[in-house]
Amino acid sequence: MNTPSIKTLGELKKTNYKFLSIKDELRENLIKKLKANEPIFDGIYGYEETVIPEIERAILSRHNILFLGLRGQAKTKMARQMVNLLDEYIPIISGSLLNDDPLQPISKYAKELISEKGDATPISWIHREERFSEKLATPDVSVADLIGDLDPIKAANFKLSFGDEKVIHYGLIPRSNRFIFVINELPDLQARLQVALFNILQEGDVQIRGFNLRIPLDVQFVFTANPEDYTNRGSIVTPLKDRIGSQILTHYPKSIEYSKQITQNQVKLNSLQKEIIVPEILKTLVEQIAIEARDSEFVDSKSGVSARLTISAYESLISAAELRFLKNDFPYSFARLADLYSAVPAINGKIELVYEGEQEGPAIIAQNLIGLAIRNTFIQYFPDPGKLKRKNENSEYSTIINWFSQINVLDLLENENDKVYSSALSIVDGLENIVKKYHPSAKGAEKFVLMEFVLHGLSEHSLLSKNKFLQGVSFKDLFNSLMNFDQNFGTEAN
Repeated sequence: MNTPSIKTLGELKKTNYKFLSIKDELRENLIKKLKANEPIFDGIYGYEETVIPEIERAILSRHNILFLGLRGQAKTKMARQMVNLLDEYIPIISGSLLNDDPLQPISKYAKELISEKGDATPISWIHREERFSEKLATPDVSVADLIGDLDPIKAANFKLSFGDEKVIHYGLIPRSNRFIFVINELPDLQARLQVALFNILQEGDVQIRGFNLRIPLDVQFVFTANPEDYTNRGSIVTPLKDRIGSQILTHYPKSIEYSKQITQNQVKLNSLQKEIIVPEILKTLVEQIAIEARDSEFVDSKSGVSARLTISAYESLISAAELRFLKNDFPYSFARLADLYSAVPAINGKIELVYEGEQEGPAIIAQNLIGLAIRNTFIQYFPDPGKLKRKNENSEYSTIINWFSQINVLDLLENENDKVYSSALSIVDGLENIVKKYHPSAKGAEKFVLMEFVLHGLSEHSLLSKNKFLQGVSFKDLFNSLMNFDQNFGTEAN
C-alpha cells in the first residue's frame, strides 16, 4: 500500500487497507513478480536454477530461512534484497517502538493510545528500505540485546515499579516487528542465545524475564552460516535448526561466465579506470585464479575462496595498468597479462592456507595460483603443448621455441609504452601467426595480450624459461637457461 498522506487511524479505516503478516506480504509480492516475470534479485548470477527457486519455495511456504554456505556466496546480499518483496510503505502507530499495525496493535503503548484517541490516533508510514535489521553474531551479544530486559534507569526516571510493563527495554528483535531480521554467522551465537530464539521461531512470540506477558511478533527471520564442519567457534544447536523452515545451500559459480558477471557487477572503478581496456583473456584468468585456489591442496577447502578474491584481483589488475600510465604520462590504454601479478597482495588476504601452504608462504602460493590459472587456461585457447610433446608434434610452437633457442631473449618491461610493448612481441618469430591461426578475430589490444599469453603459457608448460624481475619479465630458451644455471652453479661450487 502506498498512501503515506493518511495521518490518522480513522482515515486509514476508510481505505481498503488490510493487515498482512510480513510472511504473507512477501508471499503476495513474490507471486506478483513471478506473474509479471520480473527478477527477484539484482546482481545475483548462477543461482537461477538452484538457489533462487529454493528461496521462492521458502517464501511461498512462509518459512524462516537459513542460508548455509562458504564465504563470498552472496548470502547476506540476497537477504538484504528481500526487502524488494515488501510493500513500498506500511502504516504504524506513531511513536510505537514495536511498529504496531494500526489494525492489529500488540504493545501496551499502542493499545492505550487507540483506547484514548480512537480514530484520531496518529499513524506514521515506514518505507520498505527501513524494514531491515541485521545483527552479526559476536561473543558480546546478550539476550538483552536481542530480546530485551528491564531498564532500571527508565523505572527511576518515570517513577515506575519493576512490575510495570513500561520499564521494559525492548531488544533488536521486538523492535524489528514487521521487519526482515538477519542474523549473520549464526553458529557464532552462543548456545544460550540460540535457545532464546526457540519460542520466537516456533510460537512467534517473545517473553521477557520478570513479566508474565507474551508479545506476538511478526518477523521474517533470515540466518546465514558457514557449514558447521568449517567453523570451530560454535555450531547451530539442533532444536534451533529444527525450527527454521528452510535451509538453503549456496554455492560458488558453476561456470567462469557466471563468475565474470559477478565480478563485473561488483568491481568499483572510477571514470578514468573504466577507460582502461581489459581483454577478455585477462577477465578469464582472474576468475580461473579463484577456481585454482578452490582446488589447491595448499588452500583450506573448508574455509572457501570468496568471490571477493576475483573482485579485488580485477581491481588490482586495473590499478597496475593505471599506475603505468600515470608514472610515464602515457594515455590510458589497455591492461597486459604481466599486470596480473600485481594481484598477489589482493590474493594473499583472501585465502586460508593449510600448514603446508603456510610453510610455502602466501605470496609464493598466490604466484603459483596465477601460474596454474595461465597453464590450465592456455589449453582452452591453444593446442595443449603436453599432448604435442607426447606425439612429437611440436610444429605448432617450434618456430617460437627455435627463435628463443638462437640465444634470443625477450624482455617485457612494465613501464614500456604500447608501441614498444607491441613491437617487442612482434619480433618473436611465429608468435603473431599462431594467434592469427587460432583467434583470427583478435585485433589491437586483444591480439597483443594473447601473444603475451602464448609466451606465459609456453613457460608454464616448460617450453620456455620465464624470469620475473622488478621491472618486468624476461623470456628465454629453457635449455640454455638450464645450462647457464648449471655452469654458474658449478663455478660457485668450485
